[in-house]
Amino acid sequence: MDPRPHLIQSTVSEMQQCNFVVKDVLKPLTFFRQACQLFYRSDPLKIVRGQGQYMFDEEGTRYLDCINNVAHVGHCHPEVVRAGALQMATISTNNRFLHDELVQCAQTLTSKMPEPLSVCFFVNSGSEANDLALRLARNFTKRQDVITLDHAYHGHLQAVMEVSPYKFNQPGGEKKPDYVHVAPCPDIYGGQFTDKMYPNADLGALYAQPIEEICQRQLAKGQGVAAFIAESLQSCGGQILPPAGYFRAVYDAVRSSGGLCIADEVQVGFGRVGSHYWAFETQNVVPDIVCVAKPMGNGHPVGAVVTTQEIAQAFHATGVAYFNTYGGNPVSCAIANAVMRVIDQEGLQQNALQLGDYLLRECGHLKQEFECIGDVRGVGLFVGIELVEEREGRTPDTKAARWVVNRMKQLHQVLVSSDGPNDNVIKLKPPMCFSRENADEFLLAFRECLATLTQDKLAKEVATVAATTNSTTHGVIASTAETLANKTKLFERQDRLIKSV
Repeated sequence: MDPRPHLIQSTVSEMQQCNFVVKDVLKPLTFFRQACQLFYRSDPLKIVRGQGQYMFDEEGTRYLDCINNVAHVGHCHPEVVRAGALQMATISTNNRFLHDELVQCAQTLTSKMPEPLSVCFFVNSGSEANDLALRLARNFTKRQDVITLDHAYHGHLQAVMEVSPYKFNQPGGEKKPDYVHVAPCPDIYGGQFTDKMYPNADLGALYAQPIEEICQRQLAKGQGVAAFIAESLQSCGGQILPPAGYFRAVYDAVRSSGGLCIADEVQVGFGRVGSHYWAFETQNVVPDIVCVAKPMGNGHPVGAVVTTQEIAQAFHATGVAYFNTYGGNPVSCAIANAVMRVIDQEGLQQNALQLGDYLLRECGHLKQEFECIGDVRGVGLFVGIELVEEREGRTPDTKAARWVVNRMKQLHQVLVSSDGPNDNVIKLKPPMCFSRENADEFLLAFRECLATLTQDKLAKEVATVAATTNSTTHGVIASTAETLANKTKLFERQDRLIKSV
């Protein structure tokens, strides 16, 4: 039960009273953030409250949240809210003063990392974490060059935008610096090397080879590399799971050229993958630097960089002190400590493992039924469903993905998003308190969308066939049209059945 119902009701009432003012400000969106992006741009949501895995709009409509990996343990989790409020009511200052919450946060975080990752730097966001990681790597190696992956996103600061092809490859994006080297995204379904093109190959080795070649070229020039940075699982890139052995081969190549390996866990850390606390552990590797943020604060801006004593000492030896006014402040650390306690106490990592297996299995069944699903992939509560125009050619269906995202929101009050280089991958990364009932709610809604999508497509095919009917081929085409019409009726019956449940 929410400990603050009177506060919530008061806030909602006040917002309803001044609703006309808010709408007048938001309608033109000319006063701020013109370059910012809204979910559901054509019909945006005004969310006023969150609880657990649900969000509520200004009219009280409840939406199942399958998007917010930021609200890691659930929107407004009472223990997290309480920890932050109590600490804020006591003292909030910078980390140049000793504080128990700061020490506890560093101890807990490093205790969940493999050796020799044992030193924490606290920051406010994933962008800051990745920026600091690059500074640490360049200082330690005395080199500048960085290897990144195509479609990667590492944040909005200048230094990390330079290693984020997801951003700089867009129209109007800044030119990639010469010291940044882009390797192929290890996408075995739609990437440079696929399981279809190379059915019996070691895809991990194939995707590692371009990075090995970059390292060799840099060594031949007498330069080497400073770092390789990668999301342990690419999210904006389309929910990508690297093939087995990929990171081990890449880490070996990078380290042989004198570089460090940075794991960006901003999207996928803190037990989301289910089988492990950190996603990089699924590949049996240990990075030199790990960056965490988003889920660490459950919506509160807090992040950290965890590295080795050796790398931290080299940074200290420069004589340039690292100071971050708000990074590691008592309130942020109290909240992060509460988040990590809740993950353990409520068994959320195990929940992610069990629900992830269930979602992948059930989505696999949908793939067998609907030709528009090209691929289902994921681990834990990190799932991607790739929609295609036709399965054999794996042609991305961007239009269908956007249609599904909007229909899920408008008809079913289920919030999902789409991403990937072709914006055709339906993404699931919900709060970790997601339940079996929530999974079934998503599956039922998603199935209705796929059935309607297929029905519409069949209806268009019937109309096309009917329009091309002529006397010489009337019998064949009429038979084809009848078959398509029967399929359409079948999906209409299934659609009625879905809506009656």
